[in-house]
Amino acid sequence: MIKSISVLGCGWLGFPLAKALVAQGYEVLGSTTNSEKLPSLEQAGVRPYLVALSPEINPSVEQAFFRSDVLVVNIPPGRRRDDVEHFYPQQIGEILKQNPTRRIIFVSSTSIYPNLNREVTEKDFLVGESERQSLRVSGRALIAAEQLVQQFSDQATIVRFCGLMGPNRHPGSFLAGKKLNSSGQAPINFIHRDDCVAILLKIIQGNYWGKTFNACADEHPTKEEFYQQATQKIGEQPPQFSSEKLLPFKSISSEKLKKELAYQFKYSDPRDAL
Repeated sequence: MIKSISVLGCGWLGFPLAKALVAQGYEVLGSTTNSEKLPSLEQAGVRPYLVALSPEINPSVEQAFFRSDVLVVNIPPGRRRDDVEHFYPQQIGEILKQNPTRRIIFVSSTSIYPNLNREVTEKDFLVGESERQSLRVSGRALIAAEQLVQQFSDQATIVRFCGLMGPNRHPGSFLAGKKLNSSGQAPINFIHRDDCVAILLKIIQGNYWGKTFNACADEHPTKEEFYQQATQKIGEQPPQFSSEKLLPFKSISSEKLKKELAYQFKYSDPRDAL
């Protein structure tokens, strides 16, 4: 029976998740790298911990944080680091060294998939080193981290979220007024934070361990249509896309998640969340 859950990384996604877990009656331990956020965690009923990874874990961290029934690892690779492809897997490795918990949720990203110009499923995971070179460095770092987590525990579940949207992350502000090389006819891949939290709760409460899921809203309007509507909502100018009819793209499928978790998206069409 799951009683305690540690959320490593109580930021934009992790903090709402931690509060939702508290509301469900779990004992929740939450980490941040910012000491100023510790009181907010405590006020929300979350036992606060200051955890820094450089890549080693700061020695002052109490071991109790890593001894919960479930560990949610929610720390993205730092995009600004030149050595992120090596640094990030080292961070994840250090976490696993400290952690005897076998039930792990690793929050990953659909950036691990290349642009295949078609619908992409979990089966499109790249295993060859040469294939990975087409990805961004952060995508390659996530692949290495995923493999470490799966090698560590057969009860680790990977959730690959697509583009995140929600409070303080309105898509209209992402590209407003910009001139882009990408095609406006390519499909978008977005998921609202409310769905992210609900999916992670569903995994924990339903004991869906040892799984890998894509998590992306059902509908994939074109970039041109979506960003025109998004920028209009906030009174900004829409971006200008390439005149090319269709440049490389991918359309993320969440059919496996919906089927196995019996999950229905709160925002199946991301336009409804604008």
